[in-house]
This record gives sequence, structure tokens and C-alpha cells, in this order.
Amino acid sequence: MRAQEITFLKLVQGDKQFQVPLYQRTYSWGREQLKRLWEDVGELVEQHVSGESATPHFLGSVVLAPGQIQAGGVQRWLVVDGQQRLTTLMLAFTALRDHLKESGDSRAADRVHRQVLVNEFHEGFDHYRLLPTQADREAYTACVQSRAEAGGGDNIGAAYRFFRGALAEGQEADVERWVETVETVLKDLLSIVEITAEPGDNVYRIFESINNTGVGLSQSDLLRNYVFMLLPKRGERVYQELWLPMQQALGPKNLELLVWLDLVVRGHHKTKQSEIYREQQKRLQPLAGDEDSLQREVEQLAERGRRFLRIIDHSREQSPALRSVLERLTSWGGQTHYPLALHLLDLLDAGRTTPEDVAEALGYVESYLVRRLICQTSTTGLNRIFMEAPKELETDRSAAEAVRRFLSARRRRWPSDEELREAVRTKPFYWSGRPPQRSYILRRLEESYRASEPVDFAKASLSVEHVLPQRPAPAWFDLLAEETEPNQTPQELHDLLVHTLGNLTLTGDNAKLSNHPFERKQQILDSSALRMNLEISSAQRWGKAEILTRADRLAARAVELWPGPIGGVRPAPEESPGWAELRAALVAMPSGTWTTYGDVAELIGSHPVPVGTYLGANTAVIGAYRVLTAEGRVSPSFRWADGVDRPPPMELLTNEGVRFDSLSRAHQSQRLSAAELATLLGRDVTPPAAHDPLPEGEDEAAAERFRTQLRENWPDTYEGVVAALDFWRRQGGHVTYGRHEETSCFPMLDAGTSRRPHLMWPVGIYPVSGTVEVVFQYLKTRSPFDDTELRRELLNRLNKIDGIDLPEAKLELRPSFPLSVFARRGDEICEVLDWFVGVAALDLARRD
Repeated sequence: MRAQEITFLKLVQGDKQFQVPLYQRTYSWGREQLKRLWEDVGELVEQHVSGESATPHFLGSVVLAPGQIQAGGVQRWLVVDGQQRLTTLMLAFTALRDHLKESGDSRAADRVHRQVLVNEFHEGFDHYRLLPTQADREAYTACVQSRAEAGGGDNIGAAYRFFRGALAEGQEADVERWVETVETVLKDLLSIVEITAEPGDNVYRIFESINNTGVGLSQSDLLRNYVFMLLPKRGERVYQELWLPMQQALGPKNLELLVWLDLVVRGHHKTKQSEIYREQQKRLQPLAGDEDSLQREVEQLAERGRRFLRIIDHSREQSPALRSVLERLTSWGGQTHYPLALHLLDLLDAGRTTPEDVAEALGYVESYLVRRLICQTSTTGLNRIFMEAPKELETDRSAAEAVRRFLSARRRRWPSDEELREAVRTKPFYWSGRPPQRSYILRRLEESYRASEPVDFAKASLSVEHVLPQRPAPAWFDLLAEETEPNQTPQELHDLLVHTLGNLTLTGDNAKLSNHPFERKQQILDSSALRMNLEISSAQRWGKAEILTRADRLAARAVELWPGPIGGVRPAPEESPGWAELRAALVAMPSGTWTTYGDVAELIGSHPVPVGTYLGANTAVIGAYRVLTAEGRVSPSFRWADGVDRPPPMELLTNEGVRFDSLSRAHQSQRLSAAELATLLGRDVTPPAAHDPLPEGEDEAAAERFRTQLRENWPDTYEGVVAALDFWRRQGGHVTYGRHEETSCFPMLDAGTSRRPHLMWPVGIYPVSGTVEVVFQYLKTRSPFDDTELRRELLNRLNKIDGIDLPEAKLELRPSFPLSVFARRGDEICEVLDWFVGVAALDLARRD
């Protein structure tokens, strides 16, 4: 085998083809991996644009084995390892080509197409520089050929759509030659080690050895080995007295994190965690032979390790004020604030500030994070902001003032009081951040009432409750009908209010509250120990006016709890932040789907009318033609901009696979709701769908609530649903139940071992709303259904049942079918469940 470091362009150029063999898994990169790659690209673009010398970014290796040279002269290479990187970059170039084409630069688009994507003078499969596995081939070639179905609901389509959106938003920055620089970075500044097998090498053995090599050395392991190699005389003592206690106190993961943070607070803020060893080695190399200096380095790292322990275990902090804010940041979760927090503790222990000053500074960090979440400010670049902080803080001010000034810089987007108040009234808070963060904000708001007997949140089992229910009974809509605006339906008003902060509270009585009328909820909330619930129960009714009034009260508390940037109320940004969110949502939509102006309005906390006005003036927005009226019709006012030569929206949608009836209405099964749009944007829009089974069996009280709701709301389906659940139990599964509003039901399968738990479930059953969700969103993260083809087969088997019509474009989501199907086709559903169990059992046998 031979290896060489090479740029991506040089790797792919020439009459060659990279073929992914059948034993490779399908393309599996998701949003997180794509974001990390794009952030790396973005850094290189910034360096290039600013005139800095940009060091090529190392992507990893690609292992290739020579295949047969085709009759036409195409050299085929088998991709033994690295297909995820190759496929991702090819999709990035496909998106770049289409972006250039739509921007009017057809010459540059053609250059990208010929240089990177295709073998220009070859036909058939030989035309493509990359040929994925058969399962991914159709989706990939649709993107390369710019077919209507490009950007579908699988991982290939999702990656293509991700890059289309990233390029569109990057262009908004209006940096001269930005797109040209992106092309340069992708071609010439992404470095890959090409490892080439020799003819006659056993390719499959190479693949096995790469993917079954056990646990490798971590970055901190490599650093430890290097350090103690340089300490031949005193290494044993330094290890026993300094390194080993630090390693035992922190554990492997936190030690790895510490050696990265050590670099960041020293000013190496651009260091990635994958480059820790290389950067630390470069820093320590000049000390080789000087054991005194090397020992001091280990001593400093150990001291920093003790400070880091105070961050991750606040009970170690002596100052009550500082301990309190460290506890709050731990409750908030995440590691974003670690570099700045560690730097501040460095200053404290060096005697350059006080515990109270650091506590105030970290209070501003909490405020910054909370306000951004409530206002749904993009998290892009957030890690970088906190990595830059130790180097950029002004040293001639107190720590608190320096941190507040640093975070108040306009480009760091700390929402003002005005933005916070507006977001509390309009933004779907229930879709912000992670569930623990939403609960944390509500908990802090409750604590701000300063009750004489406060709730012990450490012992209380509380969850977020919608006062106006997510799936309301008709009486709720009658109430809302009194407050609708002209041309607004009660359902549209409900959708704009239901997930806002003014309609949410904390309770341990979700199951009791359910979707009951407000009068019944009042009785339950009136016995609550939480002041915010007593405030709700004192209202005479619960509609738009009450929700907005409560939102204003909570916003006033939030402004007091979490102070804003220096300067108070800042002018509104030039563009409403909702429009960026709208564009991101539309570009995330798979081909073959549509949505409504109301769904988009619900997502961004706006109103259908301004959404329609914005899209009417910006039809060039990617996916604008996919936004239809509530009935599924193209808006009569939709017009392409002058000079744009594109087919009518209905023709475009039909070509993508959207079905229309004789009245020109799009099929409702292919519609994406606001919640589904939020899911595509990576938001956590639902509570956990299932819980670990109880040791002694199923929760009988929850089971009885489920059966009661099912009998009351859908009596014709009762026998079919119960029979299907009994069948599931006979196949070795069990059933668990939700704890939110209506008591949902989940047939669970433990397809793992005591050593490797592996729970999965095919559907969620909702006995009030009368829907059955097929949980492709969760299955795609669980073997074997992380294979797109198996999810597609599940979809096809269900679609053979009369009454079920699941669109393929929703293979990454949770499409639903009516619960009424159980009344007539319960046996056929059991056949699909039996197949599901069989596939999971085969996978378990393979993994064992």
C-alpha cells in the first residue's frame, strides 16, 4: 500500500470513478457531521477572504483499491474506507454547482460540473466520478443530474439540501467573491491522505482491519505518552504525584476535554479537539531535555484540572455566590461555556479578581445563553465565540464588565430587552433548545416569585405542560373563535399560541390535565405548590388575551432575571430574524413535500399574511413555490420575479412527486407541518417518545388511561388496537406509555443485550387525536433501521394496507396514518409488526 496527502480536486480529477462496494453501509452522515464540516470550511473561507494564510484542513484518509479499467478508459477505484467523506464532498459540489447556476453564473457552474462531478465524455454509470452503493445510487444521481426529485427524504437528499441552505445563507453576508472562495476552499484547501492498495491485496480484509481494530489511543493518551517520554529521570514520580491523580479525578472523557481547554485558554482558540496532541506536542517540543520546565507544565495542567473539576462539580467551589451560578450552568447543560469559565477561574486563583466578580461574569454568560434560546437565535458560531473569549477579554476592566462588553458586540447577537419581550409573545418556545433547558427556564421563572415555601426542584418530578392543549377538544376552538383576526381560523390562532412561553408551565400532573377544558385544569392547578400555576388558575378563561398577558408578565421577570447587553434596548436588526429561519426551513424541505403559509408562520412566530408578503416579494428563495394555501393550492398571487424563466409551481411540484386532485389541491399526506419543519431544522420538538420499561412490567395505571381514552374517542378501533398490542407482546415485545397530555402508547422491542441495551419501537399510538405515527425519525438512529432501504421497506409494507398513505419524502420524519385503520386492517398491521420483529431479531443475532 502507498499513501500520499492530496487535495480533493487532485484526488478526483481525470477519467476515473470511485465506486462504493456493496459491503459498505449506505450514506449515513447527519446534520451534526455536516455542520462540523461546514464550520471548518467557513473558517478557511474567512481566513482566505481576510488575506490570512489558510492552512489546509485535514479531513482524514481515503483507502482505495484498483478496479478494472473500463473499455472507454475510465479507471475504477473501489472505496475501501472514506466513502462518507467522498460522498459528502461530492454533494457539496453538487449544491455549489446549482447555487452558481441559480445565481446566474452558468460558466462557473459548468466548470464545477465538469471538473469534479462527471467524466464528461463517458456515458451510463461511467459518467459519474462517484458511484455510491445501489441503495444510494438513485438519490445521488438525481442530485448530479439536477432531476426534479433531487434532495429527497433520505440522507443523500438531506446532505444536498443542507449545503444548498448553507450556501444561500452564506451568500447573504454579501462578502465579495464569497462563493468563489468557497469553491477554492473545497477544491484546494481540504486535504486528504489517499491510501492505495496494490493489485492482489485482499480488499475486504483491509476493510475489516480498518473497521475492527478495537479502541485506539485518545488524544490525551498520546499526549501523556509523549510527555513522559521526555521525562526519563523523574517521570515515575511526576506520573504518580500529578498525572495519575488528575486522570483518576477527571476520568478519560474529561481529561481529554481538559487538555483541549488548556490549549484554548492559552490562546490557541482555533484548535479542534481532533488536533489536541499535535498542537500540544508543537508547544512542548522546545522544552525537550528540560525536565524542570516539563514538570511545571504538568503541574500547571493539574492545577487547571482542579479548577475544571469545580466547573463540572460545583460542590467543590467554596464561594456560595460562585457555586450557585456554576450549579445553574451545570443545570443548563452543554460545554459551550467551559473555555470562558476556566479562564475566569484561572484569573480568580491568580488573585486578579474576586469570587463575586466571577459569579457576576458567569451570570452574564447564563443570560446570554438563555436569551438566545428564547429568541431562537442561531447557534452557529456559538462555540467559537466562547473559545475566542479568553484571548479577547479586555484586561483593564473587572471580569464581569469585560465579559458583558465582549458578549455585547453586535455580531455576537445577545438579544435586547425588546427582542426578548417579542420572542416570549410570539416564538414557539416549546421547540427551543433541549427539554432540560426549557424546564430550566420555567424553573428559574418560578423561583423568581420567591415563594415563602419554594418547591424543591431536585425532588419534584415536573414536566412542561401546555395549558391550551396541543390537541384540543372542540370546546377550546369555540373559545378561540371569539378572538380570531379577519381571515384567521381558530386552528391557525391555536397554532400561533400553543407553544409560546405564555401558554406553558411546569407540573407533575400532565396525565390529569390532558386536554381537559380550562375549568377542569383550573381545579387541578389550584392545588399546585407552584406560584405560576396558582396565577394561571386565577384566570377566568384561557384564550389569546390571557396567554399574551401572561407572556408579558413572564417577559418582565425574564428581563430582571437575565440582564441584557450593554446599551439596553438596541435597535432591531436590519432583517427580522424570522426570515432567515424561514429560508432555512424551506431549503430543508425534501423534494415531493409542501407546506402552508400558516405552518411557516407557526414555525417562526409570525402570521400567514406577512409570510405571504415576504415570499411574494422573494420568490427566488429556495423552495418558495412549495408554500401553498391551507387548502393545498398555489396562491393566486404567486408570481416569479421578472426575468425568471421557471415552470409554474404546480408543474414543479408535480415533477417532484407531489400529487394534486382534480381541484388542484396538493395531497395532505405530503404536507409538512410546522413541527416537521422544526424537526428538519434539528430542533427537539417532542418530549421523549418512550421511557425505559419498569422492572416489574408495564405501568398498569398508564395502560388503563390509554384504554379509557381510546374507548372514549375511537370506540370502533378499540378491539383492533388492543389485539395488535397483545400480538406484539406475544412476539417478545412490551408496551410503554407517554406521560404528556393524552396517554400515548409505544410498542417497544428490546433488541439488545444486558451489555448493549437497544430499545426500538415502530409506531406511536395517540388515542385522543386518533393518529398513529411511524417513527422513522427515531428508527434512523437505531440498527438495523439506520439503513434507508429497511425504512423504505417498512414504509412500502405499510402503504400496501388500505387507508395508509405514507410519503417516501418523510423517511426522516414521523408521518402518520389514521387510527381507524385498526378497525378494518388490524391483521395486516400485525403482519407488518411481525416482519419488524423478525428484522430486528436477525440484526441482534448478527451483532452477537
